[in-house]
Amino acid sequence: MTDFARLLEAEIPRLRRYARALTRDVTRADDLVQSCLTRAVAKQHLWQPGTDLRAWLFTILHNQHVNEVRRSVREGINVAVEDMAPVLTVQSNAYASLQLRDLEAAIASLPQEQRQVILLVGLEGMRYEEVAVILDVPVGTVRSRLSRGRDQLRRLMEMGDEDETRSERAIDAAAAKRHAARLAAKETRRAASSRAAAA
Repeated sequence: MTDFARLLEAEIPRLRRYARALTRDVTRADDLVQSCLTRAVAKQHLWQPGTDLRAWLFTILHNQHVNEVRRSVREGINVAVEDMAPVLTVQSNAYASLQLRDLEAAIASLPQEQRQVILLVGLEGMRYEEVAVILDVPVGTVRSRLSRGRDQLRRLMEMGDEDETRSERAIDAAAAKRHAARLAAKETRRAASSRAAAA
């Protein structure tokens, strides 16, 4: 397996997670990821080693999704609402399950531009600059869409001040965990590189 294939394989779970959140359909998401990977392999000569592979792949995935949506509109493809409804597993905590369902429905109802930014920043933990590259928009536009998207989510979820504070604390805790995980992964890669160089 080549280095590029190894790097590509490591990004598949993130691509799949984003595609599923974006399309809200497992089959369509898997097709989208497959299409993205096929294109990435075909165009791998365009990727510069040392640059951010994840951002490059997410850009391909984003463009593939936009093309798919345009094709669907052009061809008049209709999908039953029932087919698009998310299937959630039953959890022991029914209140948390209902909140998750409501949040998923609220995110799904956002305009696509806001939903993409919310998913990339909130779900994938990307920096604004990375999101701007993927969506091919200025950083200010990313900030604006994120702000409007969050405001709209708060309205849709009918959050009071206490709920909002709790939600912000949960988001901060999740962001801190992601940051710690990224630092640990970076440290592990650095240690592996040092061992490989010493060998």
